[in-house]
Amino acid sequence: MTGVSRAIKGVFENFRWFSELVRPTRWQGQDVSKMNAALMKEDLHVTMQFDMAGEALNFYQMAIAPNLPWADNHFLERVCGYPINPGIEWANWSHGVNAEKSLDHHGQFNHNYMERYWPRKAGYLFAMKDFMSFKLAENYVPEGSMPVRRGLKHEYGDLAGLVRDLAGEPDTRQAYLPVWFPEDTGDAHKGRKPCTLGYHFIMRRGQLDVTYYLRSCDLANHFRDDVYLTVRLLLWVLDESRKLNPEVWNGVVPGKFTMHITSLHMFINDYRQQYGEDE
Repeated sequence: MTGVSRAIKGVFENFRWFSELVRPTRWQGQDVSKMNAALMKEDLHVTMQFDMAGEALNFYQMAIAPNLPWADNHFLERVCGYPINPGIEWANWSHGVNAEKSLDHHGQFNHNYMERYWPRKAGYLFAMKDFMSFKLAENYVPEGSMPVRRGLKHEYGDLAGLVRDLAGEPDTRQAYLPVWFPEDTGDAHKGRKPCTLGYHFIMRRGQLDVTYYLRSCDLANHFRDDVYLTVRLLLWVLDESRKLNPEVWNGVVPGKFTMHITSLHMFINDYRQQYGEDE
């Protein structure tokens, strides 16, 4: 058993013994307080860490066992460079039953990873199904009518900017990609909010590490895909950094993967199926 698969197995084993039964009141923006199927087991403040083992995707596919080919297809969608929403792969996800009910009147989700990775022009074109449709539409928008989004004092950054910063300043401690935005804070809205908080990349001793922060993760349906997609993101950031600054980055290899989850949970029916026992 590899260090990667051993770390994942440890999370499942600890969850079996240390999770506790909870009854959530809301899920995905919906009231589930009276739904027995919404009962879940929960383990708080879970951390998983392993040393990356090279760059071969087939190794990580075997060790992590994500939902393939969906996870690979969705990763390419995430890093396409455009804030497409809804995209395509949401409809191909095996656990996305009734996901279309979350689409708004523009045919969009209120957030997705493509918008949060590439937020500079997010929200200005509606219902762009894929990156080519966004790119084509962008060419026909009058000059200046798609302004870059601004924060309090500066324009928004994005994943490409993170790579440029990291590649040009390899010892930076500032290479953080947020997925949770200020609009998600507090009661600004009561809709769906990202499970992912963000990713922190840091390079030391010739190794690129990633720390992945989540407020919430479904162990049965999301966990393995979340791990795999973040491994792929680290490998992508490393590869893009090599293109921009090969003198430094050609000698860098994947380092530590660290994942912090505040609420790791599993719905009660999934728990019984996974562990073959009642709560």
